[in-house]
Amino acid sequence: MELYYSLSVMIVIAAFFAYLNVRFLKLPSTIGVMIIAMAASIILVSFGSSIPDIESKISSLLHSFDFTEVLMGAMLNFMLFAGAIHINLRDLNEQRTPIMTFSTISVIISTLVVGTIVYFIPMPGLEIPYIYCLLFGALISPTDPVAVLSILKQSKVRKSLETKIAGESLFNDGMAVVVFAVILQLAENEEASLNIFNIIWLFIKEAGGGFVLGVILGITASKAMRKIDDYKVSVLITLAVVMGGYLIAHSIHVSGPLTMVFAGLIIGNFNRKSSNMSVITKDYLDKFWELNDEILNAILFLFIGLDLLLIPDLNAYWIPGIASIVIVLTSRFISIWLPGKFIKLKERFGPGTIKILVWGGLRGGVSIALALSIGDSPYTKTIIAITYFVVVFSIIVQGLTIGRVANKVLKS
Repeated sequence: MELYYSLSVMIVIAAFFAYLNVRFLKLPSTIGVMIIAMAASIILVSFGSSIPDIESKISSLLHSFDFTEVLMGAMLNFMLFAGAIHINLRDLNEQRTPIMTFSTISVIISTLVVGTIVYFIPMPGLEIPYIYCLLFGALISPTDPVAVLSILKQSKVRKSLETKIAGESLFNDGMAVVVFAVILQLAENEEASLNIFNIIWLFIKEAGGGFVLGVILGITASKAMRKIDDYKVSVLITLAVVMGGYLIAHSIHVSGPLTMVFAGLIIGNFNRKSSNMSVITKDYLDKFWELNDEILNAILFLFIGLDLLLIPDLNAYWIPGIASIVIVLTSRFISIWLPGKFIKLKERFGPGTIKILVWGGLRGGVSIALALSIGDSPYTKTIIAITYFVVVFSIIVQGLTIGRVANKVLKS
């Protein structure tokens, strides 16, 4: 009942903020909800004492959520499945080389570059061991296309670039979680072996296991849905894939996010081609998951906005926070530009394409959730604070200006 109460309050707040955004701000929905939530947090911090217990009640509401479990165990799986089910496999296949490069090699490059620079550049209030710097690099590397894709569609960028951004995000969320899990094990277990074979095995088990489980679930669900033509049962089957699939992935210790990506891709594309499924069933299925995605993202960005209440001494981290923004943008450029120099890509990326990919690589809720999942450590509070700086800058500044950047690049 406590969880139901907390979720009910968050849904009410998200609905109210979403209404205010559509009515007055008219910003992209996720960005607008987050900005209003941040403004509400600042007001609560500044004037909460004049309203008895209001700030403490909101803070206790936020603390009642296990962010890692709620986001990583539930919301992320739903959002990744919802994103994957709408991706055309043919478009994805045409851009498979850059997408797989950016979601694997680029994630590793970004993790190493961010971690190394943060460790070697002296900053006040930022003295953490190298392994925790790498941990920050891993959690800040996944990109979130939610806020940027709708803006890029209005800018009429090429379909190939749109597919790259969406595809990269789907896969790099899963890969970054795997990289983060491996580094976290090494950071928390001092006796853990740094043997390269152990690390490779962890990668194979998490990523490869997620791929195999996702394919099995996707094919099984698709075959079941082809034998019927009932949108209510089809929706229930996809819900069972997401919720039951996560339970299986969690129990056998494979990547839940990657499981959802591959299951969603197979179900979305196999059923799109199926002549046994009516247009009405396909339409209901698409709209159900599209609506799911919108609702979950509204709640997610509300969480991010209200997170200000969970970091009481955020002002102490201005210098490392701003420095981290520059470091993350630099590493994003290196992780896009460097692989293109050594890997033969079908499409050579010009400066304009790289600029859009770098500036459009927004950081979102996955980074916040991973930072909050680190647990009891002397460095957790520092990592959460600088992560918040990067995510807020990324969503507000990059998210609201990517349309102009894209238009400028397309006109030049």
